Amino acid sequence: MGMVVGENDNNRGWETIDQTLSKKPIKSDCLFYPKTSTFDKTYLPMYKSLVLGLLALFTFYSCDFRSEESSVLQLTCEHLHNPMGIDVPNPRLAWKMEDGRKGARQSAWQIWLDADAAKVEDGQNVLWNSGVVASDRMLVSYQGPKLDANTIYYWKVRIWDANGRPSAPSETAFFTTGLQTASNWKGAWISDTRDIHKKEAPYFRKEFGIDKKVQKATAYIAAAGLFEMFVNGRKVGDHFLDPMYTRFDRRILYLSHDVTELLSTGKNALGIILGNGWYNHQSTAVWYFHEAPWRGRPSFCLDLHIEYEDGSKEIISSDKDWKTSDGVVVFNSIYTAEHHDGRKEQDHWHQAGFDESGWKNSILVPAPSQHIVSQAMHPIRLTQKIDPISITPNGKNRWIVDFGRNIAGITEFAISGPEGTVIEVEHAERLNKDGSLDMSNINAHYRPIDNSDPFQTDIYILRGRGEEVFRPKFNYKGFQYAEIRSTGPIEFDITAYFLHSDVPARGSIQSSNPLIEKIWWASNNSYLSNLHGYPTDCPQREKNGWTGDAHIAIETALYNFDGITVYEKWLADHRDEQQPNGVLPAIIPTSGWGYHWANGPDWTSTIALIPWNIYLFYGDTRLLEECYDNIRRYVDYINYNYPSGLTTWGLGDWVPVKSRANVELTSTAYYYTDVRILMEAARLFGKREDAAKYEALSEKIRKAFNDKFYNREKGIYAGGLQTELSVPLMWGLVEEGEIEKVAANLAARIAADGNQMDVGLLGTKAILNALSENGYAELAYTLASRETYPSWGWWIVNGATTFYENWDIEAGRDISLNHIMFGEVNAWFFKALGGIKPDPSQPGFKNILLQPHFVKGLEHFTAKHHGPYGEIVSSWKRENDNIIYEIVIPPNSSAWVKLPATANLQDEKNSPTREFGPVKTFELTAGKYVFTI
Repeated sequence: MGMVVGENDNNRGWETIDQTLSKKPIKSDCLFYPKTSTFDKTYLPMYKSLVLGLLALFTFYSCDFRSEESSVLQLTCEHLHNPMGIDVPNPRLAWKMEDGRKGARQSAWQIWLDADAAKVEDGQNVLWNSGVVASDRMLVSYQGPKLDANTIYYWKVRIWDANGRPSAPSETAFFTTGLQTASNWKGAWISDTRDIHKKEAPYFRKEFGIDKKVQKATAYIAAAGLFEMFVNGRKVGDHFLDPMYTRFDRRILYLSHDVTELLSTGKNALGIILGNGWYNHQSTAVWYFHEAPWRGRPSFCLDLHIEYEDGSKEIISSDKDWKTSDGVVVFNSIYTAEHHDGRKEQDHWHQAGFDESGWKNSILVPAPSQHIVSQAMHPIRLTQKIDPISITPNGKNRWIVDFGRNIAGITEFAISGPEGTVIEVEHAERLNKDGSLDMSNINAHYRPIDNSDPFQTDIYILRGRGEEVFRPKFNYKGFQYAEIRSTGPIEFDITAYFLHSDVPARGSIQSSNPLIEKIWWASNNSYLSNLHGYPTDCPQREKNGWTGDAHIAIETALYNFDGITVYEKWLADHRDEQQPNGVLPAIIPTSGWGYHWANGPDWTSTIALIPWNIYLFYGDTRLLEECYDNIRRYVDYINYNYPSGLTTWGLGDWVPVKSRANVELTSTAYYYTDVRILMEAARLFGKREDAAKYEALSEKIRKAFNDKFYNREKGIYAGGLQTELSVPLMWGLVEEGEIEKVAANLAARIAADGNQMDVGLLGTKAILNALSENGYAELAYTLASRETYPSWGWWIVNGATTFYENWDIEAGRDISLNHIMFGEVNAWFFKALGGIKPDPSQPGFKNILLQPHFVKGLEHFTAKHHGPYGEIVSSWKRENDNIIYEIVIPPNSSAWVKLPATANLQDEKNSPTREFGPVKTFELTAGKYVFTI
């Protein structure tokens, strides 16, 4: 969210009752206790004796006082449900409260955690008993003894309601720790060769025997490249493209999988296929990934931990005695496509008893990095099957397939024909006028050295033994259309799969204007199409982690999806890529490209904006704290190189409609925003000297900005372009007494431009917010709901199912049809039409700011967002001459509702209200409310 906040006392820490009472666990079910700071030390001994006596009494009668209305649900660890491979020493534990009563809130909580599920169930002799904690927090960090590696920990929580009555304990949740440190790994890094140019994917297998009953088996696998793992012929897990892309020479991710049910008594077999991914980029394009400093032949390290029912343990590890060979995957490129030769299929290669006499021993290779970290995040999955809407012949043995919508993903086909028949499946976003595929908008940056690796074209050679199924393992593409070409007659069925990081949905809208819903849906399609373990610009031409695209879309992301785990991973990529002087590249991760161009503050402010928004939406300080030093070094670099407070470092308002805004103005605005975020983070973390230092720097920047760009007589910035007026308004650079004048001039400029937008990437982020926050919500809605060029609606009425890279759909360049960079309009639906915003002083929607704009042209509108405390609902409709506004505030949260002064709260008395001119503010606790305006 735009700018800057006050302090958040809820994140200053909490004290448990057992801390208060000499760290002895308390077993009370009922009482709420204040912090010790409110009591004079003189009275503590007397207080302690009294409390212990009362606790004994209340524990005995606890069942009689239990709250029937409150319950605990949706337990998460590290923002994941029952995750595996948790490496952090103090995992974050969270839950939600279910309570339909108005004013419902949590007054205290208690957690039990242990490796023995029975102990947790009984609540006795557990590893960690938090005691009764007098707090309304629902996101806490584990504070018990050190957690062991490779261990399942069970936990449950109960809470006390506003009346001091306890809930029943929650259902038991669990998490599994990973290997935690490099010293706990026993396996060796292995590969088949050191030849980075070898095209065939390496296959590996290992047989081993089991003669006892298995109680638990966990496989840990780290890979440089991509992998698929099999146990006794069955694929492990439902993930795709594991592990996620990182700066491989600085950080490697590993996966944890429970394979207990896949093992059997007797002979067992492990199978691994490795793909190149970004580690061994054999395709050539302008970003030099084929020259990456980490490049090597894919390799892996594996430990399979087996625990038997008799208490004994065994580890099966990767070593040079693993056998390796080639297989059906004869080429794979994350950037272009994948080629299979069905004639090279080795049946049952991943099962016990396979004849491996033709396979050779693996070779030992160096570890790509000494920093091996668990991949604790939502994985990439095939999330939706999409059947074609048409298959049209396009010549002899050629067909054009239309899937009816643009996606990131893969195609799968079942096919039969003579042995040796070669099938090519080329993927594209659009067609030429003659009905053939048009690749011109997506292959511009590809630099092939020969014809063996056609862009976005899978190749399959038939084995010729009945129906064969082809599905890529190590690639994805951006497409709506596919052309199938065959060297001979074939029979086939084809389908597509939408593929992306499987982040849970968290937001939705409903509108009386169908166009608004179509825009929202298309932007979400583009967002998911560009989320594969890191946010990208497009899923076809580049697949790059462009920083500017990501921070522009961060609010759209977080209103709609639970994306924190992806962003925490990606900001770790930022920390890996940041140079010692503070500079970041424009794309992250990178082979080295992007440090020299497009990486000014208007793009690489991701380092500040994304942690800040994660804090606002989740109330979680960890990412902001982890990035604090990185933000500081980044800001200090700009300050050192641009001591005037103004900076020209940046790419500017990318892909504008027609007018290009002043780059110094937009870059300085983002620089100012970064400094303000740093100042607020310093305050939050108690860094007083830093807070004072960066507050002074922000005021220096603001003064320099206004001195140079603001014409007080005219009330405009720079040349008065739409971006040049909306950016200062959005990011808080306009002086208080000048805001009204600047906003009026922005509205006038839009009118002069024909009531249409004339902005690029940066202006798109700012313009709707600048208008709706300053009295021009009707005009903002007019822009958002236009159906003529240039607008989001223009894309939709021309058939778009995703967002485009360019306003001009006939543009000769910059015309990917699946870009999220203009996606701010989606977030604006929630912020302006729904009026839902996090309160920076009580983040994570602990207090919700609700101020919807009841714009003309809409009969009704509903926005829903599922935040850390539950679902927030903001819904309004026109009814005769009134507006009926209904809201839901989830338990343990509150809201400030700002409405026109004519608003009346139905069936409520004595609710706190404040009136300032035409606005009435209602201060409400949890519950459902209805207003008439």
